[in-house]
This record gives sequence, C-alpha cells and structure tokens, in this order.
Amino acid sequence: MGLPLWVPLGCFALLLAPPGAAEFSPSLDSDFTFTLPAGRKECFYQPMRKEASLELEYQVLDGAGLDVDFHLLSPKGETLVFDERKSDGVHTVETEDGDYMFCFDNTFSTISEKVIFFELILDNMGEDGEDQEDWKKDITGTDLLDMKLEDILESINSVKARLSKSVQIQTLLRAFEARDRNIQESNFDRVNFWSMVNLGVMVVVSAVQVYMLKSLFEDKRKSRT
Repeated sequence: MGLPLWVPLGCFALLLAPPGAAEFSPSLDSDFTFTLPAGRKECFYQPMRKEASLELEYQVLDGAGLDVDFHLLSPKGETLVFDERKSDGVHTVETEDGDYMFCFDNTFSTISEKVIFFELILDNMGEDGEDQEDWKKDITGTDLLDMKLEDILESINSVKARLSKSVQIQTLLRAFEARDRNIQESNFDRVNFWSMVNLGVMVVVSAVQVYMLKSLFEDKRKSRT
C-alpha cells in the first residue's frame, strides 16, 4: 500500500493501516467521529502499557436503528467485550503490553450507514510521573519558600483531573446533542411525510363523497317530448 498516511485529527493522529484498520498515537484522551458504510466493518488499534487502564465509550449518532456491533480484543486476540446491535456502550479494561483492537461492525445492515462517535481515555500510561520527576530536578534551594513540593503537585494534579473531566463531559454532551438532533430531524421528516399522505387521502375521500352525493340527487329519468 505504499507509505502510511498520517491525518491530523485534533489532539491525535490517525494512521491509515491496512483496509478497515487504524491506529492512534499515544494520548490520554482522544475522540473521533466517523461514518460506517452499510455492510462494512472498521477496526482501530491502540497500543497500551502493562497495568494501565483503557476506557472506551461509543455512541451511534445517526443511521437506521441507531445500532452497531462492537468488539474489543486483547493483544493475544481474545475477545474482551462483544456488544451486539447496541446504540451505545462504556467499557473499561486493565491492560497489558501490546496493541488492543476494537471494531465497529455494520455488516448486518445492507442499506443504512451509521455515524459513530467514540472516545478513548487512557490512564496510568506512565507519562505524568516522568514529567513530575523532571520538574522536581529544576527546583532547588529556597525556590519553593515555605511551600511543600508535594502540595503543589497535588493541587496541579487535582486541577488537571477536573479540567480533563470537564472536557470529557462536554464531549459526551455534544455527542448526545448530535444524536438527539438526528432523531428529531428523522421524526420531523416522518411527520411531514405521513401528514402529506393523510392530506392526500382526505382530498380523495372528499371528492368521492361529493361525487356520491351528487349522484343521489340526479334525476336519471328521461323526459318525453
């Protein structure tokens, strides 16, 4: 297939691997929205470290039935999670070294494509601890005055955790809003369609009733001259 193509997507990049597969660059929080055609299956890979945590949440935003099959496989190829024709789901697994694969399967649908949103949250990836140790090396002597370094780190981590949680909640709320909007637009189209059908039926029934009433009062006898 030639050289891999990197496409920037916000806070992460998506590597186009073999057909139906992709990989995320290491990131603590990533989200992605894509269109899954009818009769297709798309898989993604996420490299993980030992004793880390992988949390994945997905939602079907648009498409007939608002459902999709979901698979999560370990680096050894073992099925960790299987959701059959679900509209959303949240799963958390403790990981080991290797690439975890998760797939969205729409092969059961022959007509309708699906718009799918998912978010990855990676914990205990070992990066924050290294950054904190590097920062400690830059602090010397009386730079901290009477404040304790551990208190500062605790405050920073608390603020960071709350900001990350706020971003995650906002992302999920946007996904919920998108799905609700698609449902409302679909219902609006259905209401308009059946309203037009009912209107047509009423016009036809009215015309038939007028014709029948006129036929009742017509004098069918022929007059003689």
